[in-house]
Amino acid sequence: MYLIALCDDEAAELDKTEQMLRNYEERHTKAAFAIERFERADELLNQVRANNYLPDFILMDIYMPEKLGIEAAHDLRDMGSGGKIIFLTTSREHALDAFGVEASQYLVKPVSEKILFPVLDKLLGDMEAARRKYLLLRIDGKIQRVAVSDIVYCEAQGKSQHLYLSNGTQYGLRRTMAEIYEMLACYREFSRVGVAYIVNLEHVDSINAQEVEMDNGKKIYLPRGSYQPLRERYFSYYCEDNEVL
Repeated sequence: MYLIALCDDEAAELDKTEQMLRNYEERHTKAAFAIERFERADELLNQVRANNYLPDFILMDIYMPEKLGIEAAHDLRDMGSGGKIIFLTTSREHALDAFGVEASQYLVKPVSEKILFPVLDKLLGDMEAARRKYLLLRIDGKIQRVAVSDIVYCEAQGKSQHLYLSNGTQYGLRRTMAEIYEMLACYREFSRVGVAYIVNLEHVDSINAQEVEMDNGKKIYLPRGSYQPLRERYFSYYCEDNEVL
């Protein structure tokens, strides 16, 4: 599911853009959109600021009352938004300014499906590839991109969870272990160890019946009954169908 924010002061333009997105969604089975509409830039900014709203795509007009789309895009970036920004506008005047906010596209109205759909094809393809390699996490009020390969392990400490990276960085996460594992479950290298740990098998140095040692020196005690499943998962990950004695 992709979160999409539409921001334009003209309701007819919002209707047109939303309909194009719905048509795209119907023709692409892997595309699922949750669309929210905003008629003022400040409405969008307030939603991001107050409700932890993190749209994957922002399709925004540049010429709006009170605040230009370029100014709103700067505010979004300052708040840590990494969403793909597509400007839809009647003028090329601010095309160069769009580079300053890392806009993905600058499209001059009227925008047709013939123009918009190839843009969506490329951006969605890029995002799917990136999602296989990175996690986007809200840390200290900003969106942080974390490479999956850099994650050594995650540990539950009371009511908080902590992510440990290969460079020694530690992040506190406001998510449950179940939520974190759901994000990581699509990567074969991650395995649960009891209820308190998720480990990256790429960073495991050794395993015995009592503990698993990570390549950063961390030793994790293995709860009763967890050694054999972890051992099998570890060997399966590295050796696939080869038998290990």
